[in-house]
Order: sequence, then C-alpha cells, then structure tokens
Amino acid sequence: MSFHHKTITHVSHVSIKVQDLQRSIAFYRDIIGFTVHEQTNNTAALTADGHATILSLEQPDHMMPKQNRTTGLYHFAILLPTRRDLANFVYHSVEKGLPLASADHLVSEALYFNDPDGNGIEVYRDRDPASWTWHGSEVVMTVDPLNFEDLLTAGQPQAWQGLPAETVMGHIHLHVADLEKAKLFYEKGLGFETVSQLGNQALFISTGHYHHHIGLNTWNGVGAPVPAEASVGLRAYTISYPTEASVHHVIEQLHAMNVAVQHSSKEWFTQDPSGNAILLTY
Repeated sequence: MSFHHKTITHVSHVSIKVQDLQRSIAFYRDIIGFTVHEQTNNTAALTADGHATILSLEQPDHMMPKQNRTTGLYHFAILLPTRRDLANFVYHSVEKGLPLASADHLVSEALYFNDPDGNGIEVYRDRDPASWTWHGSEVVMTVDPLNFEDLLTAGQPQAWQGLPAETVMGHIHLHVADLEKAKLFYEKGLGFETVSQLGNQALFISTGHYHHHIGLNTWNGVGAPVPAEASVGLRAYTISYPTEASVHHVIEQLHAMNVAVQHSSKEWFTQDPSGNAILLTY
C-alpha cells in the first residue's frame, strides 16, 4: 500500500453520479462494504476506515441513464490490503449473487463488476512489488485468467466483514477522446510517467514506480464526445500531491499549456482534454 500515501502523487478520491442515491448507498454498503461517513438529501460520502472519504455518490436532479460511447469513467479501482481480503470478497460476492469478471495482471489480481447504474468498479490486490517485472521504465502487465481455485485457498466463506480499514482508492481508468493529447496533458501537465502502453489504444501512468495510478483508453472511439452533464458517470476525481508547492508547480505547467485551472480553498479544479474533471489537492 506504499504507493498511496502522502509522499506519492496518487488518486485519492472519486465522485460519481447516480440515478437513485438510496439504491446506490445500499449497494456500496451491503455488497462492497463501505460505511456512510456523511449524507445529505442528494449526496453520500463513503469510507473504509471511518475517517477518510474515498468515494462520493451524488444524485443531481433529472439524471439520465449512463450514456454509452462517450469519454468518462471506465472504472475506478478499490485496492484491498491483502490477498486474503480479496478471496473473502469473492466468497461474499458469491453469497450476494454479484456477477464478477476477473483477470490476473501479473502485478495484481483483479475482479470487475458494475454498480446498479453501470458505473465500472474494480476490486483488486497488488502482488509484492518486488515480483513485478520492469523493462526499463515499462512494467509488464497482462490480462491472464485469474486462478480462482488458488485464490480461494487464501480466504474462507462468511469471513468478509466489509472493507478493511487500510483500503484505498487504488487507481482510476478513463475513456478519452485522443490518446496523444491525454498523454501530453497527464505527463507534461500533471507530472505522471507512462509505465505501459497498448499501441494507440491505451496507456497506463503513475508516479513512484507504481504499475498505474491512472489508465487511459480510446475504447469508446477516437473522438468520443463528452457525456451530458445529466448522465450517470464520473463527476470528478481527486489527485493528491505531496505538498502545496508541488501543486503550484503543476498549476504553472498547466497554465503554460493554456489549460484553465480554478481555485477553491485547498483544491484546484481542471479538466483533461477529454472533459474528465479533476480536483488537485495536497
């Protein structure tokens, strides 16, 4: 979990829009294991440790179902601290009847599913970083079948007690309209490094030698439009930098690229070239 603390630039929070707040709260509480930290008539802040909010839900007025073939959220990824936790979540998912897709990425073992609105979710655990293979600045990742039989030996039925307190927002994966523009923005503007790229379709970026804090792809089509404001999906996500000075340095880089940045309290707001909203903080 050393790639998600204050000294490393990382994605710390995701905010999504939903059609039915109470339905979503029930799903994220009963199926995934969040607890509600704060709630209003149309928002809910969710936590794993009772203190830090890592996911927020919002039900704006006149919401429409998730639009397809647009930019925006592909999935957000919840990182569990141990393999035992992931195995226990699999047993829990079977008990709850939650359909799961899965993959072994060499660097991690991952489960995939959607919330009731079609927002993509990954729940995963990282393998020991010492076991990751690097070729220069690129990490080796694959999409191999997950060995469920072996995974389940690490856990046991009915052992899931909700998200462990050490759970963090591991990464976010976004649909973008133009991969080269996205690469320039996230590298030269926000200060990330590309650690893996799948031709002209997807790239994975990080800081601190992580396998990825952000994924970017054009699988919804090059030139995909921005979704309507009233569409289910991503509201914004937060990137946490180590210090205030590091945020100011990033803002200077964005201004040099003629990227608009708005300021409020300890947060700065911007958008990537595909209209994905980002909060910058420290």
